[in-house]
Amino acid sequence: MKHLLICIVFFTIANNVVSQELVVNKIKSELSRNVKKDTDTSNYNWKQGGSYNFNLSQSSLSNWAAGGDNFNMSFNSYFNYFAYFKKPRHGWDNNLDVNLGFVQSTSQGGRKNDDRFDFLSKYGYKIDTIGKMYLSALFNFRSQVFDGYSFSGTTSTFTSSLLSPAYLILSAGVDYKPNKELSIFFSPLTSRNTIVLNSKLSALGKYGVAPGKHVYKETGLFLTVNYSNTISPNIMYRGRADFFSNYYEKPENINLYMTNFFSFKINKHFTASYSLDLMYDDKIRIFGPLKKSPGLQLKSIIGIGYFKSLQVKKSLLKPKAV
Repeated sequence: MKHLLICIVFFTIANNVVSQELVVNKIKSELSRNVKKDTDTSNYNWKQGGSYNFNLSQSSLSNWAAGGDNFNMSFNSYFNYFAYFKKPRHGWDNNLDVNLGFVQSTSQGGRKNDDRFDFLSKYGYKIDTIGKMYLSALFNFRSQVFDGYSFSGTTSTFTSSLLSPAYLILSAGVDYKPNKELSIFFSPLTSRNTIVLNSKLSALGKYGVAPGKHVYKETGLFLTVNYSNTISPNIMYRGRADFFSNYYEKPENINLYMTNFFSFKINKHFTASYSLDLMYDDKIRIFGPLKKSPGLQLKSIIGIGYFKSLQVKKSLLKPKAV
């Protein structure tokens, strides 16, 4: 009995020693293990990505009593690409939006229903300690690529072309970024140029440019608000609103340019999309019986099609060894 008790005590002590040694060894291995750093951090220099969307719709009629085009097909596309550069006190945001749409019907033939090329570049230098205020400079260029026409019955009127019109904005001001989704840029000193290179449109004095001239220059106050966010796992929104007031000509008549794009994910490859563009320019007179009144311009497009997000790439630029 005495020998049995001694064996039990010895076994218990040995078991505890082995268990403690295993725990100690495990702790040592955890401490010495190389931890792989997560590459998805905010300590990047360049961040690049984007998305594209294609929508296609078609309809055809045969012996349809209610009437309509025998054949109608429309194609719309949207492409976005961004490249952001960031260092401790510097930020450089670049964004490109391209929209293109085309409609083919038996009654009016082929024509575009969407055409926009929009590039925005903004550099900022942080001027506060929390990283929300930047002293910034902004460049924006916006135009279209193909000829455009307005239709009244069977009559078409030539209205736009490459660089006719085009809008060029150069601005210096302050950029407020409370979070990664929102940016509010304000400038008391902005140069806005309206360009009409096409000789036919220039001779008609379109888009506020004097007849025979190709450029109309303005100086004034500028405000732009940019917002982009994934509202839910299946809903994405991108929006921008620009406001401009000419110091020397009717400053109370504020020009507005606003874009909105919603994407509603259906499955891995297909989405429903909705875009709404609004524009008001006091110098563009296209309303009223004599086409001499300005008004709010609207463009709305709904579609279902293929959507793809480009892979976001982040890169860290390391200084070269001396």
